[in-house]
This record gives sequence, C-alpha cells and structure tokens, in this order.
Amino acid sequence: MMKSYKFKIEPNRVQMERIETTLNLCRWLYNTALEQRKFSYEKRGISVNYNMQQNELPRLKKEFPEFKQVQSQVLQDILRRLDKAFKGFFRRIKAGEKAGYPRFQGKNRYDSFTYPQSGFSLDGKYLKLSKIGNVRIKCHRQVEGKIKTCTIIRKNGKYYACFSCEIETITHSTGKQVGVDLGVRHLAITSDGEFFEHPKYFRKSERKLKRLQRIVSKRKKGSNRRRKAVALLAKLHEYIANQRKDIAHKISRYLVDRYDLIAFEDLNIKGMVLNHKLAKSIVDAGWNQLVQFTSYKAEYAGKQVIQVDPYNTSQACSKCGQIVKKERKDRVHSCSCGYTEDRDVNAARNILHKAVGHVPTLKCGQLELNLI
Repeated sequence: MMKSYKFKIEPNRVQMERIETTLNLCRWLYNTALEQRKFSYEKRGISVNYNMQQNELPRLKKEFPEFKQVQSQVLQDILRRLDKAFKGFFRRIKAGEKAGYPRFQGKNRYDSFTYPQSGFSLDGKYLKLSKIGNVRIKCHRQVEGKIKTCTIIRKNGKYYACFSCEIETITHSTGKQVGVDLGVRHLAITSDGEFFEHPKYFRKSERKLKRLQRIVSKRKKGSNRRRKAVALLAKLHEYIANQRKDIAHKISRYLVDRYDLIAFEDLNIKGMVLNHKLAKSIVDAGWNQLVQFTSYKAEYAGKQVIQVDPYNTSQACSKCGQIVKKERKDRVHSCSCGYTEDRDVNAARNILHKAVGHVPTLKCGQLELNLI
C-alpha cells in the first residue's frame, strides 16, 4: 500500500527564490496547456491529450529557456495533473454530476509541484532537490518503505515536503470489534462505553476569527495591509485545522491499536449541515476526517473499517431490536425489555450489530420479527 509522510523544510533565501520561480513556471505551463486544450477544441474541434502536450515540451524549452530551471519530470507531472483534471471533468459529466470545468490557476492557487520518479533524494538532515539544491528538512519520524514521489508544498509562507512511499502492511490482531457513534456532544462514542470529548476548537477560536475577519474587510483590496491581515487569518484557520487533525489522529490510532473491526455510520454529512442549528458543530467535529484517518491506519495494520446504514441506529434497542422513539433531548435509552443504557452507547452497539451482520430478534407472542 501507499503511505505519505509530510515534513517541514527550511530553504534559505536563494532556495526559496528558486522554489517560487518553479511554482510560477509550473503555474504558467498549467494555464498555457489548459488554454491550448480549450482553444483547440472550441475553435478547431481537436481534442488535445497528455501525450500530444508532452511531446511539445522539448520545443517549449528551446523557445523559452527559463523552463530549463525546472526539472523535466516536474514539467511532465504538471501536464499529468491537467490531464487528471479533465478526466475527472468528463467522469462527472458521464455520471450526471456537477461537472466543474478545469479552471485557470491564479497566483495564490498553485502551491505545489511534484518529482514523480527522480530528481530528489533524502540524505540525513537535507533533501536534495534537482534545480533547487540541498534543502534542510525536519524529519520528525523515520520514513518507511520505498519513496516513490516527492511533492513540495507552499502553505501560508511555509514549505513542506510530502513523500509517497510504497510499504508492506503489518498485521497485529486483537480479536476485538467495536461500533463507533459520531456526535456533536461527544465526538465519538464506542460500543464499549468509551466517550471521546468534542474539543470544539472552532467554537473556542470564533471570537479571534471574527476579529481578524473584520480587520480584513476594512482593509483596501490590493493593499499590503490587507495582504498581511489575510495571512494572519489564514494562519489561524490552519492552526484550528491542525488541532482538529491532531485529535482525529489520536482517536483513530487508539481505535486501530485495540480493535480488528471498526464500524462507523455512513452519514450524509452534506445533507446534515443543511440544519443551521447543528451545521457549525458538525463541521467543527470533522467526522469525515476521523473516518478517513481510521480507514488508512486500519489498512496499514491489516484491519477493517466498515460504514453501515445509520437508519434507526439511535431508535432501535441493541438488546432486543424494538424501536424506542426518542427526541434529540432524550439522552438515555430505556426499553420495555428492561435494557437501559446511554443513548449514544446503544447506537454504537446497533452500528456494530449491523457491521457484523447480527440481526436482533424480537418475539411478540407466537410472532417472531427480524429487525435491522
């Protein structure tokens, strides 16, 4: 399987200028290639593909010598990125979804370039990058497997190196299974009765965000003061996102280390955020991120993550299967069969039952009903 590692790099002034020059040239090539495809199809009825554009790169370097500052495979990867955007566009059209035609990239929208095979090497505290130099890198953990690609990313004035590595899965079985109910009061509740608190990082930083947003709105567009205010606002948003990632990593690691099968609800989050009373709390929770982090960690550990239909998981009794109607304010599940439990723990157990194919049976006199 593939696993990614992200490290901060600290280029010096000259290296920083080379990275910025590379990003600008990559953006220029992306926009030019997009314009070529658009013009050829609209004016001449010719569909330009990746191979046609790649074959023109040698001639491009002769006419524009500045492109010799960029490693050749980096230029090829830009055209692959554009080709991938068009394939996604046509796939969405075929599926009847909102298409989203590939857009031209502005100065602040193109922030990465990739060495797909060669042109880079990791040597201790330094990352050797072709056409850029030996850049100091902070490797805070050991890189496992064979490095396949290296992507340089610019974000909020900082630079990062992201390695995609091919590794083998490592299996460590525990023989345990768990269902996880996601919520806004608690971020996650397990079928074993464990509660993970919802830190509400966005809520805690909301006053700071509002203050910075007001400052941005008062600044004149295009001014240096507005640019600085936007940078401060972006840093705060990045800080909140990193806090949310941190708690998702910790919970997902805890679950994967202790269970072989982890079951989540397959929630329609896009539909749920239409409820304006809960939208902010749902987005702040980052449920989808938690499921994604748990999924890739489980795949690496040779374990399984299953998402099940959430229908009636909160209303059904996990002991006998009877439907016990509850409002959102009711926090305790109490069934006529005598089973009493926290509402969310009961829901987590129903999620686990669905994941393992267990169907609780309710007997009503001589009648036996199977309830899912």
